[in-house]
Amino acid sequence: MKFNNPIYENEELTYEDVFIFQKYFEGKSRITDVDITPKNKLKTTLPIVSANMNAVTGKRMAETLARYGWIWVLPQDMELEKMIEIVHFVKNASTKFDTPLTVHKNEYVRDAISIINKRAHKCVILVDEKNKPLSIFTPSDLDKYEQFMLLWNINKSRLITWNEDITPEEAYNLMHTKWISALPIVNNSWELIWILTKKDAVRRWLYTPTLDKNGKLNVCIALWINSFLEKAKKLIEIWVDTFILDTAHWFQKTMIDAIKTFRKEFWNDICLIAGNVSTPEATKALIEAGADWVKVWIGPGAMCTTRMMTGVWRPQFSAVYHCSKMAKSLWGFVIADGWIKEPRDLCLATAAGASHIMMGSILTWTFESTGDIFYDAEWNMYKQNYWMASGRAVLLRNSKLSEFEQAKKALFQEWISTSKIYLRDWYKSVWDVVDKFSTWLRSSLTYVWAKTLEDFYEKVIVWVQTPAGFHEWTPHGKVKK
Repeated sequence: MKFNNPIYENEELTYEDVFIFQKYFEGKSRITDVDITPKNKLKTTLPIVSANMNAVTGKRMAETLARYGWIWVLPQDMELEKMIEIVHFVKNASTKFDTPLTVHKNEYVRDAISIINKRAHKCVILVDEKNKPLSIFTPSDLDKYEQFMLLWNINKSRLITWNEDITPEEAYNLMHTKWISALPIVNNSWELIWILTKKDAVRRWLYTPTLDKNGKLNVCIALWINSFLEKAKKLIEIWVDTFILDTAHWFQKTMIDAIKTFRKEFWNDICLIAGNVSTPEATKALIEAGADWVKVWIGPGAMCTTRMMTGVWRPQFSAVYHCSKMAKSLWGFVIADGWIKEPRDLCLATAAGASHIMMGSILTWTFESTGDIFYDAEWNMYKQNYWMASGRAVLLRNSKLSEFEQAKKALFQEWISTSKIYLRDWYKSVWDVVDKFSTWLRSSLTYVWAKTLEDFYEKVIVWVQTPAGFHEWTPHGKVKK
């Protein structure tokens, strides 16, 4: 990456301060002429990672993201038994189809409605005692009935199913011909195993899942630095090969010693991510201690008040740019963690040298995030979002301590905020996020005429703009909430 004027290289710049300059394009298509697959140990096919936040990543998010080529990170607050349970669930999930939501004959409309927004396919399948599918319900099917109507008593047309051998094109054509939006997938015993939507059949043509060496969906686990060895050993036994040692301020002796301990204990096949930092010096220290990846970020997020409260930060574009230069010189990588609000931020972080970006709040407002859906007075859907240093997260983390110990820790809570996150029409599912961010990243590469992410970094020329310049490039029409 180059600045159009070298004097700006040592300025402190945010994503809003810069833009990418257009170049001549020699290709024909952003699909056939552009490859946005990262080249690194994470095995992802898209350069995006989910944040290790309690409000973001659970088993639904993990399974869906891995199937589309991202990698997900389970939060470090989770108990080991729960981590193992989710890892087993994801490793046994299909690499091609989604997991169905099911109800039984003795359940009611209200039971189906209570789970239908847990997954973006928004279908509930009625099964018998042998798990054979009987009927499929969408929200429009259920809206016309009162909530205590038995699902078995609702008349539905003959259910169409298929087996796992169906190709994406065959599935799409079948659903198009039969005027259905989702296809239950059954095994040879006619038992329900998966589900495929019409749109997802098309996505299977474009996206490649993130797989481990055994061909299973890949996983990543975040761990606290003061209690990671035993957890890591247990998780490696069930084929977890990527970990994040996570704390807010990694540039200190205790943290660097933790990396050395991890690397001494575990072999180089295990991928280690450490963070967070914002300077080349800190990046160098973590990579030389044994980290493969460094997470770059101090406080630029939707929920974090670290910058406001401590006065410690660095504008994120400059942090990523300088840290990535250092990481590349040491054969390491950086993840741009935070302040990713729109696809352009992904493009700019990649231009600055990030191999991946990490998303948090954008994923919170999807059906697949861990929280339950609530409704405000106007019946708009929202979820509760909270950061890992919020009062709520700290309380949950310390719930097993004595009352006095909890009171002591409460004196040092950072009280990073908790808020409502509304589900936006164009980002309600992880599918929507994947589609939009990957599509616009491909487009950005075509504007520079770069064939790969590495080529993009080499060819990009970044220009600095005024605040009025940033305002000019934002949409000016009224946007509905």
